[in-house]
Amino acid sequence: MYTEPVVLQGRHVRLQPMLPEHAKGLYEAMHGDEDLWRLLPTAMPESLGEIESWVAMLIDLQTRGQALPFTVVHLEKQALAGATSYLTISEENRNLEIGWTWYGRDYRRTAVNTECKYLLLEHAFETLACIRVFLKTDLRNERSQRAIERIGGVREGVLRRDRLVKDGYQRSSVYYSILDDEWPAVKARLEEMLRR
Repeated sequence: MYTEPVVLQGRHVRLQPMLPEHAKGLYEAMHGDEDLWRLLPTAMPESLGEIESWVAMLIDLQTRGQALPFTVVHLEKQALAGATSYLTISEENRNLEIGWTWYGRDYRRTAVNTECKYLLLEHAFETLACIRVFLKTDLRNERSQRAIERIGGVREGVLRRDRLVKDGYQRSSVYYSILDDEWPAVKARLEEMLRR
């Protein structure tokens, strides 16, 4: 059930199940944006073919019940703004991760991330009946940490040198979570942010 494709619609964005035909628009949204990929664990895709492979990998994870990838559509511009996913899915423990999130340069510091997180959290807690939703980011990525804290994520701690990323860097990951009994307050906070 956690990986059942679903469309999540807001006022600014629509999250729709990722499809192979989204690769070209995603490539256009991120191509050449080296700042976007600076702190992501993989190297910046250099070609449409590399994005097509990445999309195919995410869709394959979905068919195996391991992820639910979404393409983010900016409604006003009718353009692909980025991508996000449910990952590390544990239905038996009623928890999942929100991750592999990125947005093109034009959509950062807008309502896009706030509304995406609102829609993903609302679906996780109110439809999927999750107990815990977590997010993680590179310890060096202070911008991402501030964004997670701004939406109400509770910092759990740091896993030191938990993964090797591009160029052999030993990344440490900061973990955040939101619990089901925290969701009503987080929801109200996000709704207030979206009203501004």
